[in-house]
Amino acid sequence: MKLFTGLILCSLVLGVHSQWMSFLGEAYEGAKDMWRAYSDMREANYKGADKYFHARGNYDAAQRGPGGAWAAKVISDARENIQRFTDPLFKGTTSGQGREDSRADQEANEWGRSGKDPNHFRPAGLPDKY
Repeated sequence: MKLFTGLILCSLVLGVHSQWMSFLGEAYEGAKDMWRAYSDMREANYKGADKYFHARGNYDAAQRGPGGAWAAKVISDARENIQRFTDPLFKGTTSGQGREDSRADQEANEWGRSGKDPNHFRPAGLPDKY
């Protein structure tokens, strides 16, 4: 009976450990997907393409699994929150342009994370490389 109990306990511990390792691997790969989308956005330097790259990074990360979707959400939210403190459009303006752009970025982020096609945001003329 002790052997049976020990085997059950070990299998539970190993199962939970395996799930956490899988989640962390997905999160790591999802973070790399987000970085790749950001790097591509900077390289492309294409006016009007930022929403596409937001959606694409979140889409690619979420395709990794729950860990990737979690990483995409954390990174997207952090980026938008940091932008609130560093973007002059958020400070001392009444136009709300910074807030509107942030809201649109978050919509593109959620679009991609939900599994919808990021090409919905793809601007005409963006090179096929991206």
